[in-house]
Amino acid sequence: MRVSDAMTRDVRLIDPDNSLLDAARIMAEAEIGALPVRDNDRLIGVVTDRDIVVRALAQGKAADTKVRDVMSQDVKYCYEDEDLDEVAINMADIQVRRLPVLSRDKRLVGILSLCDVATHESRLMAGKAICGISERESTHTYRGSKPH
Repeated sequence: MRVSDAMTRDVRLIDPDNSLLDAARIMAEAEIGALPVRDNDRLIGVVTDRDIVVRALAQGKAADTKVRDVMSQDVKYCYEDEDLDEVAINMADIQVRRLPVLSRDKRLVGILSLCDVATHESRLMAGKAICGISERESTHTYRGSKPH
């Protein structure tokens, strides 16, 4: 099965100069946890609900802080014509729960989440992806001191 068979096509986007409040409202309205960030027609980052809480609120940033100030700029993505099994394994390896999906000409065409993998792929593959993501610290894991 290809990524395009499982991905969500209706993707909400946000501009980098929008506020975190704008991002949070879009996420709440759409019941999602991540928004691809676009500059004109190019994907330049992703902002997650965790970014808003950990990178912004926990550091005392205000709701009017720009998305660009807290978004992840190192965007991991996959292509719509890739094999879903291989992408699920890659999600586990790089420890991400969702990936923007691009066409071969690098245009955003969807987003693939672990939920999409679980719905369209075997439970075993979804379980392997979840285990891989949960195994060790990810790029979004808080690395501050642990409570005593």
